[in-house]
Amino acid sequence: LEQASDDGTRKWLLRVDSGNCIEAVFIPERDRGTLCVSSQVGCALDCSFCSTAQQGFNRNLSVAEIIGQVWVANRALGRDARVPPEAGCRKRPMGKTPQGDRIITNVVMMGMGEPLLNFDNVVQAMNLMTEDFAYGLSKRRVTLSTAGVVPALDRLREVSDVSLAVSLHAPNDALRDELVPINKKYPIQALLASCKRYLEGKPHRRITFEYVMLNGVNDSPQQARELVRLLADIPSKINLIPFNPFPNTRYTRSSDAAIDAFRDILIKAGFTTITRRTRGDDIDAACGQLAGKVLDRSKRALRRIPISVVAAAPAHPAPAALVHPCTAQQQV
Repeated sequence: LEQASDDGTRKWLLRVDSGNCIEAVFIPERDRGTLCVSSQVGCALDCSFCSTAQQGFNRNLSVAEIIGQVWVANRALGRDARVPPEAGCRKRPMGKTPQGDRIITNVVMMGMGEPLLNFDNVVQAMNLMTEDFAYGLSKRRVTLSTAGVVPALDRLREVSDVSLAVSLHAPNDALRDELVPINKKYPIQALLASCKRYLEGKPHRRITFEYVMLNGVNDSPQQARELVRLLADIPSKINLIPFNPFPNTRYTRSSDAAIDAFRDILIKAGFTTITRRTRGDDIDAACGQLAGKVLDRSKRALRRIPISVVAAAPAHPAPAALVHPCTAQQQV
């Protein structure tokens, strides 16, 4: 199943087995085309502001299922860009524009799941993305995003040189424990120490820190100044992400004024800071909104159903995570 947003974003719902579906998203921009790829069916973590996390977790994706998302998107985008037969030209390589430009220029491992918890398969898939005889992407144009699995991040440094994005979202442990529970196991200072190790020997590289803007939670000027102190000695780029709502969330998006004030403090302190423009929210393809369909082995989604609803439900209800249609979709 493919959906197209009014802003040009495209989302594919892909069946990976008889009971599970994942989602991949393509975001076109003037100078690049970015494909957001999933690494797990659901997510093994439990970040409170993320729709994917609310679906629970089923399993890791295989190498074929990860790279298959690139193949499906590349085929669909290449098909749409083909030169008409009457133009008298040979068919271009799949995934190229009439001018020969690459359609998918960047891949971000920012879809469903925590990539470092599917380490071997994700690394092999990224190797194919950067292989000259496969997709031939620059390592700087493949980005892995992690919530902070420190041992796996240290291991990644030994086997890969892709760009790194860290889902930070809070300037202190007390708040990050609430928003990103893995922080209880790998606190901020341990995570940042691992980030510094990842940059060793890479003098011209920076780490992108992702920071979702939650109204009244993590968006105050005081928290911006706290973030400045926290990242002072790490080569950084900061992406501020306006929160994208989903059903039953308790969070709301920070106001434009609050986001701008937060950003201005970071810029004044010398940080390259970008407020990410929300793309694809009309088809639930924006950051934090991917859901797919998950046969939830963790029972996380079922535990979130209010007691009153469970009591009134039939004897054998379908879990909320299974409501998403996934019967006639394309299989990776």
